[in-house]
Amino acid sequence: MTMMQRISEGIGFVIAPVWNYPERMQEITRWLMRFFILAVVLSIFIWLSQQPVFTLKQLHIESAGNQDLKHLQLPAVRSQVLDKVQGNFFSVRLQDVKNAFEAFPWVRHASVRRAWPNGLIVSIEEQKPLGVWGKADQQKLINVHGEVFDGSIAELDENTPIIEFSGPDGSSKEVLRLYQKASTWFKPWDAEIKSLTLSDRYAWHIKLSNGVRIEFGREEEQAKGALEQRVAQLLQYWPQVQQKWPNRVDAVDLRYANGFAVHIVGAPTKPSTPVIKVELPKAYQIAIMSHDEQRIEEWK
Repeated sequence: MTMMQRISEGIGFVIAPVWNYPERMQEITRWLMRFFILAVVLSIFIWLSQQPVFTLKQLHIESAGNQDLKHLQLPAVRSQVLDKVQGNFFSVRLQDVKNAFEAFPWVRHASVRRAWPNGLIVSIEEQKPLGVWGKADQQKLINVHGEVFDGSIAELDENTPIIEFSGPDGSSKEVLRLYQKASTWFKPWDAEIKSLTLSDRYAWHIKLSNGVRIEFGREEEQAKGALEQRVAQLLQYWPQVQQKWPNRVDAVDLRYANGFAVHIVGAPTKPSTPVIKVELPKAYQIAIMSHDEQRIEEWK
């Protein structure tokens, strides 16, 4: 068979009426039936999905940690969210519902799932406040994860201890890390941290429940474990400090390598004398700053 004959037969096969080929007719018929059945099923599904029975009417809110939700007014929250939700059981976008819940300040995380035939179940992780963040006129709340949120301070439980935190923008997680690091250091004093401040230069200090302020300086400028060692030395010599100046020390400066400075109640905030340099490695030194004197004592 020549090439021209093959081409001629191919063209004839393509343009010939389909009914001249029973096998092709059967195959086309099968595909048409499949499309028809699919169209019918889709039509039925669309019709059913638009029935009133699937209109969202129930919104069940539960706590993710099986704890009471203390700061959410559930009726008001439920009403506001349902007003914003569009669609029914089939068409509602769960991400939109999730975003609507997480827009509330006291909601840290929300997960949403459908409940047949016209409901949604929302599991909420409520914020767990650790303290307040920022300056007095711009205070927000900070949670136990080091995240700042816009909850109202007035909504805090009266029995919730208020710890004051502050630091540069974006430093809340670093501040939480420092708090966790320092919170166990002063248990021998039976004292808790009442405030922690991180300066723009990332030098930090804390104030304890016994009224004493502790200055630590910049952490990155200190060798690993240096702060822990200095705190241990402070605790070691503290009974002698208290014996000599009972209840008169209101601040301690731990930025010195071989000693620490204590500030006596009534002393000026910034002494006029030069900064004390502690250089003797064999003697542990304490710089005493009071309103009428400033001196260094060596305790061996």
